[in-house]
Amino acid sequence: MAAPGYAETAFRNGYQFTEGKGYVLPEYPFVEPPEIASGQVGRHPIVIVGAGLAGLTMACALARYGVPALLLDEDNTVGVKGASSRGICYTQRSLEIFERLGVYEPIAAKGIQWSVGRTFAGKDEVYSFDLRQQSAYNLSSQPPFINIQQFYIEGFLVDRIGELGHVEIRWNNRVTAFDQDDTGATLSVSTPAGDYRIRAEHVIDASGSHTPFRKWVGASVTARKGDDRWCIADVRFTVHPPAERHTWIEAPFNENRAVWQHLMGDDVWRIDYQMPPDADPEQVSREEVVRERLARQFGAETEVEIVWVGPYAYKSECVDRMRHGRLFFMGDAAKVVSPFGARGGNTGIADADNLAWKLAAVVRGTAAPSLLDSYHEERHEAATQNVQVTNRTGRFLRPLAGIEKTFRDAVLGLARQHPFARQLVNTGRMAIANPYSRSSACERTGGLPVQNVSFAWPDGSRGTINDLLQWADGNLLLLLFGDASRSSLERLRTLAQTAPLRCVQVLGAEGRAGALEHVRDPQGHVQGACHVFGHAWALIRPDSYVAATGESVDAALVHALGRALGAALQGENA
Repeated sequence: MAAPGYAETAFRNGYQFTEGKGYVLPEYPFVEPPEIASGQVGRHPIVIVGAGLAGLTMACALARYGVPALLLDEDNTVGVKGASSRGICYTQRSLEIFERLGVYEPIAAKGIQWSVGRTFAGKDEVYSFDLRQQSAYNLSSQPPFINIQQFYIEGFLVDRIGELGHVEIRWNNRVTAFDQDDTGATLSVSTPAGDYRIRAEHVIDASGSHTPFRKWVGASVTARKGDDRWCIADVRFTVHPPAERHTWIEAPFNENRAVWQHLMGDDVWRIDYQMPPDADPEQVSREEVVRERLARQFGAETEVEIVWVGPYAYKSECVDRMRHGRLFFMGDAAKVVSPFGARGGNTGIADADNLAWKLAAVVRGTAAPSLLDSYHEERHEAATQNVQVTNRTGRFLRPLAGIEKTFRDAVLGLARQHPFARQLVNTGRMAIANPYSRSSACERTGGLPVQNVSFAWPDGSRGTINDLLQWADGNLLLLLFGDASRSSLERLRTLAQTAPLRCVQVLGAEGRAGALEHVRDPQGHVQGACHVFGHAWALIRPDSYVAATGESVDAALVHALGRALGAALQGENA
């Protein structure tokens, strides 16, 4: 007997009032899961719920490590119903992760690179920057930012997962219940062909901000809901603005409210308009209203094609624990931040990169299960930092009457004349790779990210940090800088034979190689990226974070290696 009709995926995130031609999204076929015909409970080591940015990044990373997993999504396409555009700005760190996963090239080909940002108050430019001139960005093999519609990246990830294998994606599979015990987790799933159940050792919730998993596991949430209202307009112009990020804190063409202006792929511009707090989402997103708004900004004579329009209101919230037994919260399911500084989707990508290698190591048996606790320690620290930073931006853009408004007016007045005040202009502190200061998997010398800088292979050709991480294949990577004694090299060889570790000697332009696996770093970029100087070593994790640094190949390195694999001494203070 045919199963009841599968309920259409509901509108989410307040995007039910939309206008424009929209984007053409790919549709993926529904395939009846084998559990329905067999009547048996399926068994999978890892189940990921939600094929959004975080879930697909997680699935792709596991596939690259060769770890089997099952990905369930309630819809049959990428993007979110009614909100196919959404995130657009992807940071250098995310691009480095995508390069490791094998999807950077199509992203770079489709997207728009930018590095210059300008901020205006009225008609006055009060702040500007060029990220390519900043040392924090200019050494990586990836650019500071690429703007591209989120659904394109998600589509590239789906294609890449298909190429890599190991991960099965099931479309139109909605999780309706979850339970866990000492031996595993059970998920109930509804599909157009009927219902079934599966058991999993680990479950990743990447189903978004309206996740039911929080209720199912009783997760507590720290939240703050604002009344700020915005309306997105994705448009094409006959006359192109400059390919820079322009921000107006007080836009005269938007009733002195804020406006963002970005170029994306397909020659489409994203314009975000701040609305009155009591704005009616249906009214502000009507096409004729949006056209009036665009005409005030760009002139009535400018021809405009409206691709997509959608209103939104933001909130900030964060689960108090990102791990509940066998369940891990990730992306918007774990935390929601206001969209300032591109700290939403990019942090979900980082969540996935952090957890994927740890799960892979535990499943392979090369790390202790306790390593998984460090996911919460590291990514919750990052989440709370990002919530705090974006909340401050929100208060600057829509200050309360009184001291907040006085402060903003003073900053803008001073910034028009004095360079020192321009650093106080806060339209969004751009997302970074967050440091980890409270991790049980890192020594005190670790917890910092490593950029994807370049070096020279022994034959003189160019290589990158990501090349070394690919070669390490999910194992830890030990970089030994400078000359090394024969005894030190022998200790490393012995250690690499007994632990999941790959070792590489990093020399300057003239040093003599003592190890077969060696590279040259004539400009010191690798050493700088690893945050060490002189004769030293750096233990690098598969997510390109430093686990520890030191000077001598001794017991401290062995201790750091064990700690990075979740084998810290019992009772040790992390």
